Amino acid sequence: METKGVLSDGTKVAVKQLKAGSGQGEREFQAEIHIISRVHHRHLVSLLGYCIIGSQRFLVYDFVPNKTLEFHLHEKRRPVLEWRKRMKIALGAAKGLAYLHEDCNPKTIHRDVKAANILIDDSFEAKLADFGLAKSSLDTDTHVSTRIMGTFGYLAPEYASSGKLTDKSDVFSFGVVLLELITGRRPVDKSQPFADDDSIVDWAKPLMIQALNDGNFDGLVDPRLEDNFDISEMSRMVACAAASVRHSAKRRPKMSQIVRAFEGNISLDDLTEGVTPCHNTIYSLDDSSDYSSTRYKEDLKKFEKMAFESQTFASSECTGLTTSDNGQNPSGTSSSSIIIEGQHATQEIEPQRQ
Repeated sequence: METKGVLSDGTKVAVKQLKAGSGQGEREFQAEIHIISRVHHRHLVSLLGYCIIGSQRFLVYDFVPNKTLEFHLHEKRRPVLEWRKRMKIALGAAKGLAYLHEDCNPKTIHRDVKAANILIDDSFEAKLADFGLAKSSLDTDTHVSTRIMGTFGYLAPEYASSGKLTDKSDVFSFGVVLLELITGRRPVDKSQPFADDDSIVDWAKPLMIQALNDGNFDGLVDPRLEDNFDISEMSRMVACAAASVRHSAKRRPKMSQIVRAFEGNISLDDLTEGVTPCHNTIYSLDDSSDYSSTRYKEDLKKFEKMAFESQTFASSECTGLTTSDNGQNPSGTSSSSIIIEGQHATQEIEPQRQ
């Protein structure tokens, strides 16, 4: 659970209380202390301090006043998030991830990149938050996890299937966030399901190919924008999203490449490998890949079933918890909880071995 606090000097802070007596809560507490305390970047939430009282664990962060990207994109009866702000948020979050992957020492994988973990300040600058699942490169150079940690709808195929964790797992999750910004749709939405049980990635793939081929964004772009967007910027974001959600992890770009693409400093051909999208298998989610679209759909269904079966348990665990003043959902129950109306599941899942 997170609440707003005020220090003796008047500084506003966010205070996160982790679930007492929880092994996962203790792991998250240790991870956040060891990782956030050494990362310093304008697009990452800073850890100001922590407190241990008996079995209780508290973390104190910068207070970010304007809730989350998830809130601004998906909360009902909210004003439409205008395109300029979407681009600004995407670029800021990309810079924060690029720092974690390439400039932080040791390099760090976030493992839970999603709209709910991107905090927004009053100027609509993005700050990536919640490092409770993060891993440093010292832990992940040869790491295959026996527990799949993350949020249903954002998991990279190779991580979901085998537990193999790299920085490209974060890139895939970021690609899903970009699809949210482009389409205005949640990765998982029972009230507005995708056809044929597709993921948002499978659903968006042909529409992205169409857009990159002929500039036709019909059916892809959030209709609430009413065509109020910059075509060049939209093309860059679509190209970045398409490249980021490739099923082959090694063919996804680095986050620094995505930053340069957003800033217009590299050609989009550098992301699409110089191949016309309609002839380019990098957008293909077919059965010739190591981990096919069909298998990915099957695993997503399995994860979804596990997530929703645990909803009753999670709901009882979350009783009395409120959305934080930072705008995030209750995070004290982390690893096996369903968060808000079954839209997102942060799960510990045993991977199937190939």
